Amino acid sequence: MTFFEIHNATVWLGDTMALKDFSMELKAGESIAILGPNGAGKSTFLKLLTGEVRPEAKEGTQCRLFGEELWSLEELRHRIGVVMPEEVTRFEDWEIAGDTVLSSLRGAYGRTRDMRFSLSDKQRALDAMELMEVESIRHRPFGELSSGERRRFLVARALVHQPEVLVLDEPSTALDFAASLHLTVTLRQLLMADRTLVWVTHHPGEIPPEIDRVVLLKDGRIFADGRKSDVLSEKVLRNLYNVDLKVHWSGGWCDVRFM
Repeated sequence: MTFFEIHNATVWLGDTMALKDFSMELKAGESIAILGPNGAGKSTFLKLLTGEVRPEAKEGTQCRLFGEELWSLEELRHRIGVVMPEEVTRFEDWEIAGDTVLSSLRGAYGRTRDMRFSLSDKQRALDAMELMEVESIRHRPFGELSSGERRRFLVARALVHQPEVLVLDEPSTALDFAASLHLTVTLRQLLMADRTLVWVTHHPGEIPPEIDRVVLLKDGRIFADGRKSDVLSEKVLRNLYNVDLKVHWSGGWCDVRFM
C-alpha cells in the first residue's frame, strides 16, 4: 500500500519556491533515507509528509496521504510519528522523563499532573519506553538525562501512538559518538522489525544497512532516487555536493571522505 504519493508538485514557503516538479511515492513497509545539503528541500518535504503544508493547486498536481487528498492533522499525528531534535527544548528540566511520553497521548508537551491516564495508556507508554530501553530511568528528571537518553525518550514519545510510519529528522544531531552509536543500534532493531521509517539526514554514513532506498534532494528537486548502492556512488555524490570525494563500502555502511 502506498501511504504517500505526490506528483508534479510545487511547494511555496512564503515567496520561496521550496520544492519544484516534485514527485515521489512511499509504500508501507518500506524504509527510506532522504539525503541532501542544506537548502535542498528536506524540511519542506517533511512538512509535506506530515500534512503541515500543501502543494500549489494546479492541473496535474496530486498529493495523497494514506490515499486521501484531504486529511485531519490530528489523525495524521496518530498515524505518523515524528522525531525532531528541537523537540527537546519543549520540556522543562524538572519534568519527569516518563511524562514526556505519556503527555504525547494528549497531544501535549510535558506536565501531566492535571491529566488523567488509563492503565492502558500507562502500559502503552511503558511499552514504548521499553522498546527504546529507557524504562529503567523513566522516573528521573528530564534535565538530568544525557542528550542520548533524551533523544530516546523523544523516539518513545513518537512510538506511543503505535504509528504506521516513523519519521526521524537528523536523529543523531547533537549526540556524542557513543550516544549516536547506541541510538543507531536501537533504531536498527526497529528497521529489522519491518517498521516503516523515513530517515532524514545530511550524512550518507548515518544511513543504516537495513535501508536500501535513498532519495537525494538538491535545490528543491529530486536529484536521484534508487537503491542505496547506486545512488550513493562517487559520481552521484560528487555532483550532489560539488566536491571531490571517495566512497568506501563496508557491511552495508557507506563511508564518504574528501579526496
